[in-house]
Amino acid sequence: MVDITHKKSTLRTAIAQAIVQVSSEDTIAAIKNKTVPKGDVFAMSKAAGLLGVKKTADLLPDCHPLPIEYTDISYAIDGLQITILVTVKTIYKTGVEVEAMHGASIVALNMYDMLKPIDKGIEIRNIKLLKKTGGKSDIGTGQ
Repeated sequence: MVDITHKKSTLRTAIAQAIVQVSSEDTIAAIKNKTVPKGDVFAMSKAAGLLGVKKTADLLPDCHPLPIEYTDISYAIDGLQITILVTVKTIYKTGVEVEAMHGASIVALNMYDMLKPIDKGIEIRNIKLLKKTGGKSDIGTGQ
């Protein structure tokens, strides 16, 4: 891991996205109506995403374990596309962009797992960092 002992703790924020593309309006209806056989897709995927954010350092060897002060997971449906946004905040010596992207990835994978029995044409797309603040470099690419 990179030596961060010389760094100061500051507020660090990251927003990441992932997109889940389904192949049928019936899939979107099942999500909205909570009739997916494996359960409530948004609630279960949020829980999975929270675990993903918290467990990032356990799975990626160069990520520092850090205190997660805040996580938000939100969804927007546009046609057959579900956009996932994950916001993570901490007050620490290093940023949370990998935690946010890992959380978004886990949310998308959980959705895939829950929806695969009813939709064989699901795709996960565009896992990326949208914005980060704090530390030496702020990056904002817009949403």
